[in-house]
Amino acid sequence: MKKWIAWSLATALCFSLAACGSSEAPGSSSGLPTENSSAPSPKFPATASPAPADSEAASGPAPVVFMTTDLSSDGLIAIYQALNAKPSGRIAVKLSTGEPGSNYLRTDLIGPLVQSLDAPTIVECNTAYGGSRSNTAMHYQVAEDHGYTAIAAVDIMDENGSITLPVEGGSNLTENYVGANFTNYDYFIVLSHFKGHAMAGFGGAIKNISIGIASAQGKSHIHSGGIGGSMWGGDQDAFLESMAEAGKSVVDALDGNILYINVMNRLSVDCDCDGNSAEPDMHDIGILASYDPVALDQACVDLVYAAEDGGSLVKRMESRNGIHTLEHAEKIGLGSRTYELVSIDG
Repeated sequence: MKKWIAWSLATALCFSLAACGSSEAPGSSSGLPTENSSAPSPKFPATASPAPADSEAASGPAPVVFMTTDLSSDGLIAIYQALNAKPSGRIAVKLSTGEPGSNYLRTDLIGPLVQSLDAPTIVECNTAYGGSRSNTAMHYQVAEDHGYTAIAAVDIMDENGSITLPVEGGSNLTENYVGANFTNYDYFIVLSHFKGHAMAGFGGAIKNISIGIASAQGKSHIHSGGIGGSMWGGDQDAFLESMAEAGKSVVDALDGNILYINVMNRLSVDCDCDGNSAEPDMHDIGILASYDPVALDQACVDLVYAAEDGGSLVKRMESRNGIHTLEHAEKIGLGSRTYELVSIDG
C-alpha cells in the first residue's frame, strides 16, 4: 500500500509512482462569471498545501483519502473496504440518477458494491428545473431506464415533500429543505460521479449531499443563496457557500453515519444533470473515498489540476470560483482541505 500527503505538484502526481509506505486503517445563469477564453494552463493550486498552523482545520491529524486507479467494480468494492466501514440499520446509497444521455454512474460499475450491502435503498430527490426528473413518476422511470431499480430499491425522497434541517454556523442559510424520506435511513453511502458543473464549477461529494439530498424546494433555496427568487440569478459565492452549509446540515443530522466515494471517470466539464453534456477531453483518473467530504473533493480537484490534460475542467472550475465551496466548507467545520492521500493499489 502506498501513502502520500498532498504537499506539491510532484506529490499529487506520485499516485502513479512507486513510493511505498504504511497506511492507516442546467442551465446557464446570468449571475455566473464568464469563462475566460484564454484561461491559464493548469497549475497546482496552493490550496493543496498543508494548512498553516493557525488554520481552523489544523487541530488534528489530516483525514485520509484512499485512492485506486482501478476503475472497475472490483476497484470500487476495494476502495469501500479500505474505509473499514460497518454501516448498520437502514442503508441509503445516495447517487445521481442522471439525465438520459449523461455520464451518470453505470450499474455495471456500481451494482456489485450496492448489492453487497444489507438491503440498501438508492435514494435521490427531484430536480428543480425541467428535464426528465422534475416529477416523481418520470424520475422513477429514469431510475428504471438507467438500471438502478434492477440492483436495489429506489426512493425519490421528496415524493412526500420536504422537511427542514437546521443549519449551524451558516452565512446564508438557517435551514435546509431535504426530502421528507431522509429520516427513513440510518446510514448514507454517498456515491458521487466527480465532474464539472455549469454553475458550481465541479460536482462531487459536497454537491451530492447538498443539492442532491435537497428537495426540489431545497434546491431552489440553495441556488438562491437562501434569499428566494430566481434560481439562476443569485450571487455566485452565496450559492457556493449555501451548498457547503446545506451539506453540513445533512452531516450534522447523520452524526457520523455517512461515508463518501468519488468516481473520477468520464470527466466532462458538465454535470450528469445535463443530458447533452460535453464529451470528456481528459483521461479517467480513479476512485477515491474518505469519511471527510471536503478532503475528498479537494483531493479530486488537486488531481485534476495535476493532470496534463485537465485544462478544460480546470477552466470550468476557475470560471465559476468553484474552489470557494471548499473554502467555505472548511471555514464552517464541514471538513478539512488538508488530507493524506493513500493508494490501495499494490
